[in-house]
Amino acid sequence: MRLLHFADLHIGVENYSRTDPNTGLSSRLNDFLSAFDELVDFAIETRIDAVLFAGDAYKNRDPSQTHQREFAKRIAKLASTGIPVFLAVGNHDLPAIPGRATALEIYPTLNIPGVYVADTIATTTLHTPSGVLQVVGLPWVRRSSFLARHNSRDMSLDDINTLLRTRLTESLTEEFKNLDPNIPAVLVGHVTVEGATLGSERSMMLGRDHYLFPSAVANPLLDYVALGHIHKHQIVSQSPSIVYSGSLQRVDFSEEAEEKGFCIIELDPTSAPGKRFVSCEFKTVHARTFLTIECR
Repeated sequence: MRLLHFADLHIGVENYSRTDPNTGLSSRLNDFLSAFDELVDFAIETRIDAVLFAGDAYKNRDPSQTHQREFAKRIAKLASTGIPVFLAVGNHDLPAIPGRATALEIYPTLNIPGVYVADTIATTTLHTPSGVLQVVGLPWVRRSSFLARHNSRDMSLDDINTLLRTRLTESLTEEFKNLDPNIPAVLVGHVTVEGATLGSERSMMLGRDHYLFPSAVANPLLDYVALGHIHKHQIVSQSPSIVYSGSLQRVDFSEEAEEKGFCIIELDPTSAPGKRFVSCEFKTVHARTFLTIECR
């Protein structure tokens, strides 16, 4: 079973751009969409069994119609070939005002076959060409909704984040109890895990981050943990592999030396729990080159 893991697409980043005279669109939009096209073409041509997106489709919480159209066009292309697509909601996909729809909520509304969206902690069963896959979704938590359910009036921000971490860990623990040990399982989440190396996402944060300990997601029933939110590709820990795919395109000069791309995961569904993971390969894309020139 071969899975493709990517995250932090951030369509809408337009720094260092110019207007394309043929389309009237930002040249940087073409950068991000070209990298996305590489991923989509690779998934189709190599017959990937499922695509796992770990959040932040857009830069802004209220993406333009053009940005939504371009993202949807590529998601539909994947789904039309029979590849299940799992989308976890990231912090940039959440509306600033409670009650409004997320940027990804249109997909379950339209009931598009093969496209699944995680906006709550829950497990989704994907039927792939290589068998069944359990996917535990961990979207970014709406802090305002969380605080509305808890008396936090006299709590400091650190205390609130500690409570949030505790409740998230408890919710995940309960969700893991429902997993079938005889079926491959992965977690797809948008969150900061302690020990990860931060990057340019710090300049794009929409508020102060909360984080989880690696032990919160390192359940023995999981064969792989696919994460988003941190823009630098990295393996946080193993057994199971906890991996940030990193952003698909360079956002600014802080990412000048970083390779950009996506992860290809191979699982062996016939093996026992804890032994299904075969490999994780990082595939680079042709990201925009950033070059610093020093003048003396």
